[in-house]
Amino acid sequence: MKATGIFRRIDELGRIVIPKEIRRNLHIREGDNIEIYINENEEIILRKYSSLKNIKDFAQRFTDSIYSLLKNNILVTDKDHIIAVSGEYKKEYLEKGISEELASFIERRNNILEKHKKQIYFIEDEVVECTYVIEPIYVEGDVVGLFVIFSTEDVVTETEQKIARIATEFFMKYLEE
Repeated sequence: MKATGIFRRIDELGRIVIPKEIRRNLHIREGDNIEIYINENEEIILRKYSSLKNIKDFAQRFTDSIYSLLKNNILVTDKDHIIAVSGEYKKEYLEKGISEELASFIERRNNILEKHKKQIYFIEDEVVECTYVIEPIYVEGDVVGLFVIFSTEDVVTETEQKIARIATEFFMKYLEE
């Protein structure tokens, strides 16, 4: 465990403030959920919660199934990382942090269908020229990640957009149960 040298006082309601530098380094934003653990040494551990990360094996099998039919690349992200990848970018993208561009789509709750090849960053420092559809994944009204279908060769169409919407609905219902 890293020592930060930062101390905070607990207020009368039992609250503490997580310093801005730590929130920025861990990409913790207002409204994010934090899990609280107590380990065997009776230390309190705070961990950023991702409902999607808890189902990453399921998400991978799900995207692999869709990929076997579409043959287009598929990504599933939570708010910070790519948790499932099917297609040619699997080894390159799996478990990587998402780009600022994808984070802004989450923040703005964007649904996007780009039918003309356009440059996009799925991860930082690597641009891909492709057509794509991006659909936010909602859980109880909050965006928890994205479902992305993209192709560097073919045009992504309304059909892929409908498949992406069905997939996000499926994730939403699965996570809310």
